[in-house]
Amino acid sequence: MKYRIYLIITLVIATAQSQAQLRVSDNQRFLVTNDGKPFFWLGDTAWELFHRLSREEADLYLQNRSDKGFTVIQAVALAELDGLHEGNFYGEIPLEDDDPTKPREAYFQHVDYIINKADQLGLHIGLLPTWGDKVFKNRWGMGPEIFNKDNAFTYGKWIGNRYKNKKNIIWILGGDRNPRGNEDVEIWRSMARGITESVGGNDKALMTFHPQPNGLEDGGSSKWFHHDEWLDFNMFQTGHCRENNVWDRIQVAYNKSPTKPVIDGEPLYEDHPVCFNAKDLGTSSAYDVRKLAYFDVFAGAFGHTYGCHDIWQMYAPNRTPVNGPHLPWYVAIDLPGSGQLKYLRMLIESRPFLDRVPDQFLITNVLGNNDHIQATRGSDYMFVYSAQGESFQLNTQKISGKELKGFWLNPRTGEISGIEKFTKKAQQEFVPPTKGYGHDWVLALDDASKNYSISR
Repeated sequence: MKYRIYLIITLVIATAQSQAQLRVSDNQRFLVTNDGKPFFWLGDTAWELFHRLSREEADLYLQNRSDKGFTVIQAVALAELDGLHEGNFYGEIPLEDDDPTKPREAYFQHVDYIINKADQLGLHIGLLPTWGDKVFKNRWGMGPEIFNKDNAFTYGKWIGNRYKNKKNIIWILGGDRNPRGNEDVEIWRSMARGITESVGGNDKALMTFHPQPNGLEDGGSSKWFHHDEWLDFNMFQTGHCRENNVWDRIQVAYNKSPTKPVIDGEPLYEDHPVCFNAKDLGTSSAYDVRKLAYFDVFAGAFGHTYGCHDIWQMYAPNRTPVNGPHLPWYVAIDLPGSGQLKYLRMLIESRPFLDRVPDQFLITNVLGNNDHIQATRGSDYMFVYSAQGESFQLNTQKISGKELKGFWLNPRTGEISGIEKFTKKAQQEFVPPTKGYGHDWVLALDDASKNYSISR
């Protein structure tokens, strides 16, 4: 007998400035609050949030993201799009004379407002002190390159001191640029040292590094900083193409020693020219962003960052779009992909969180030919994502219990099709409800004796 229900998503939103400080879990795989409660990172890249939106617009954007179940907003203090010289919504620029040791109070009061508003809505801010073109302009970007080892430390101390009492801050260095060499590496290390000194030490400054895409074996941020004490977790940018084996990239960093959590901080965005080539490849869809999210998390990431091409730049009709025509940001905030990833968050939070591991050995045989299937499990449950509804066989004996039960989750709608109890075997076949491009499904199986609910 099968049954259908629709998921009811209940997300607890803070109503006061009381966000819990985050830290790395004891097993070094996840983020948790200081009292040990698991934290699922569901991020959005709002890089130009501080630079381009008014306070009223920021309120609208943040409320929308809170309502959709996002937990982290990634935004940049010294923004990419001529962020040093083009004033914010109120005409304020961030620095005097492009000098990082001379921040301007009026500009950062606007940053303060948005960080506080996010806190009130239960959102963490993944705060980039600067976009990377201010260290290394590379082939594109307006820069100018204003940082050196000394002023990076001074600016890090200043911005760390300004936000040292804000519990909803996660520090992100890097800003879409890879170090050219040791000189750039030392600039970022100096900024990290300045921040950590101001906030009270490494245990008070949860911090990572946001790179450009790099080689499969490079491991994202781990290529340069894996052994640095300030780097609490590794971050990737897997880029804006459809096929890039994100599961392998996650696994490279996941398997490094010492163990550190890992996340994809910039994958293919929704409504983005695929590989920057809309003419031949079109623009990305909700399906594109869903696939990458489930691949990443089931491969071992502790969460996932969504992105939208219209939103990162906060495009509006009076602005020149970057890389092609766009929807206004205030329309794009309701594109379907941004509302579908809450089902992934719900799924992960509905089962024991901190013992989950990636496990492709659950899959004994893929019965179709299209796209990828990714598996993860805890000690008494397993999740398997089939990107095109292909059938597969599993070794269901790898979790506890004599009998299992479960359901199929439709990642597009949150609809669930229940599966009655059955006796587990070394090899069992599972057939998703539908098949084909865009017909992705998640199989969830539990030790029946645990009586886990379908949603919590």
